[in-house]
Amino acid sequence: MTRISPLAGAFNSAAGQPSQPAQLVDVGKLVDAYYNVKPDPTNPAQRVAFGTSGHRGSSFDGSFNEDHIVAITQAICAYRTKQGIDGPLFIGIDTHALSAPAFETSLEVLAANGVQVLVSQGGEYTPTPAISHAILVYNRGRKTGLADGIVVTPSHNPPDNGGFKYNTPNGGPADTDVTNWIQDRANASLEAGLRDVRRLPFEQARNASTTRAHDYLSTYVADLGHAIDFDAIRGSGIRMGVDPLGGAGVHYWARIAERYKIELDVVSEQVDPQFGFMTLDWDGRIRMDPSSSYAMQRLIAIKDRYDIAFACDTDHDRHGIVTRSAGLLPPNHYLSVAIDYLFQHRPQWGRDAGVGKTVVSTAMIDRVAARLGRKLVEVPVGFKWFVEGLFHGSLGFGGEESAGAAFLRRDGSVWTTDKDGIVPALLSAEITARRGRDPGALYAELTDEFGTAYADRVEAPATAAQKTSLAKLSAQQVQSTELAGEKITGVLDRAPGNNAPIGGIKVSSENGWFAARPSGTEDIYKIYAESFRDDAHLRRILGEAQGIVDGALTAC
Repeated sequence: MTRISPLAGAFNSAAGQPSQPAQLVDVGKLVDAYYNVKPDPTNPAQRVAFGTSGHRGSSFDGSFNEDHIVAITQAICAYRTKQGIDGPLFIGIDTHALSAPAFETSLEVLAANGVQVLVSQGGEYTPTPAISHAILVYNRGRKTGLADGIVVTPSHNPPDNGGFKYNTPNGGPADTDVTNWIQDRANASLEAGLRDVRRLPFEQARNASTTRAHDYLSTYVADLGHAIDFDAIRGSGIRMGVDPLGGAGVHYWARIAERYKIELDVVSEQVDPQFGFMTLDWDGRIRMDPSSSYAMQRLIAIKDRYDIAFACDTDHDRHGIVTRSAGLLPPNHYLSVAIDYLFQHRPQWGRDAGVGKTVVSTAMIDRVAARLGRKLVEVPVGFKWFVEGLFHGSLGFGGEESAGAAFLRRDGSVWTTDKDGIVPALLSAEITARRGRDPGALYAELTDEFGTAYADRVEAPATAAQKTSLAKLSAQQVQSTELAGEKITGVLDRAPGNNAPIGGIKVSSENGWFAARPSGTEDIYKIYAESFRDDAHLRRILGEAQGIVDGALTAC
C-alpha cells in the first residue's frame, strides 16, 4: 500500500480528468518569452541553478531563457577545455516546447567553440538513455578523445518548463562538483553581460563541419538485446501495450517491436507540445509522470487488453508499469520485484554486484537484497550516486523511489549510467514471460514472504531558512529515543552506502522508518515514511516524524 499525501488544500478535484483548453500552455507565447525575457542575475530565482537533474525552469518567469542556455553552454565548453575533453558531444532533445529553441541556442555556441556535435539524424527526438548509451559505446576502450553529452529536457515537468542537463564521459549525470563549476561560471557570464560567449547564427552552426548526424534510434534499439531477453518475451506470446506519453521515445517502440518481433502495441504516437491528451495530475497541472495514477489514466483504462503494459515520461528516463493484477504499480513495488528477478536471472553478473537504492526507497528492497545475499548500497537522493557503481559493475542495479532505474547488460557490463525508462519497462515483459505472472502478482508474493509495506509521503511548509537548517541537520540533533512505540535503531544524516550527506535525516526502528528532506524547488519539506506493521502504525510514524523535524528546526 502506497499513498502520496499532498499539502492540505493542494489536491485538485479535477485530478485524473482530461485537460481543458484553458489549461493548455500557449506555445507561441512560451517560445517568445524564451527569446525576449531577459533574466536578472541579481534575482536568485532567475539565476542558473543545477538541481539533481540539470537546470530547469519556465521562460515565463525568467528562469529558463535564451541567456541561460547561452551562458550554460559556454560554461560547458570551458569545462571541456579545462578537463581536456576533446571528443564529440552527443546532444538530444525531448518533446517539450522549449527543447527545440534551447537546442538551437546551444548548437550556435557549441559550433562557435569548435566542438564536434552529434545531433539526431532526421531531427528525431532523443531519450535520455540513448544519450548515455551513445557516450558509453563511443568511449569504450578509449583513453583519450572522450565524448560527453547534453540532454535538453525538464523530464516529466509541466509543458511550460524547459530543462538542460550535462552528462560527463562516464555517461551519467554530472556530479555536484561539476555542476557547481558550470553553474558558477554561467552565472558569472550572465552578470558580465555574456561578453565571454562565442556564438554563430543557427544555419551556420547547423552546417558547420563539426556538426554531424547520428542515428541514436537505430544504434540504441539494435543493442537492446544485450540488456533484455527478447527470446523469452517472443516465445511466450504475451501481448504488451506502451504509452510513450508523447515523449522522446515515441518512435522507438514501433522499431523495437519490429526488430525483436514482439506483440507490442503503441497506444499513441501523438506528439503535442501542449500535452493536451494527458489527464491532470494531483494538483490539476499537466505532468507526464508515469508513476502518477492521475496522469496515467489513458493506459490504466485499457490495462486488461494486455498481459503487461508500461509507459515512460517525456525524456524516457522514468518508467510506469501497469499490470492486470494490480493496476499501476507504485515505483517501490516494481523496484523490489525487478531486483528480485534480475539477481536470479542474470547468471553472468558478478557475485560482487550490489543493489543500489536511495535513502527514501522502500525497506522491502533491503529484505530482498538480504535474501539474495547481495550487498545493499544506500545513497542520497539523486541518480548521480549510482553512476560509478553501474559504470564499473559494482552495482548490478540502481533505483530511485521516483521511478528511475538502470541495470547492467546481461553479460554484466555497463548498459547506461543514467536513468533508463525503456529497459525497466521492457524488463516487466521479460519478467511476466519467464515467471508466468505479472509484477503485481509477484509483489504480492514478496509481501507474503516479507510482510506488507505501508508507505506514504507528506509535505509541509518551510521557509528558506528552515529548509537550509533541515538540509544541515545532524543525527545528534534528534533527541527522541522512540518512534511510534518502538526503539529507534538508527538516525542518519549521511547515507550508509557512501557516507555522503543525505540533505536531511532518516530515523529507523525495527518495523518502520521516516526520512525528511527539503524540496529543491518549492518552499516545503517532504517526509517519507514506511511501516511493516499496519496503516495505523504508519500514521503514527508520520505524526511523530513531523514533531521530531519541527522540534529540530525550532532548536536550530
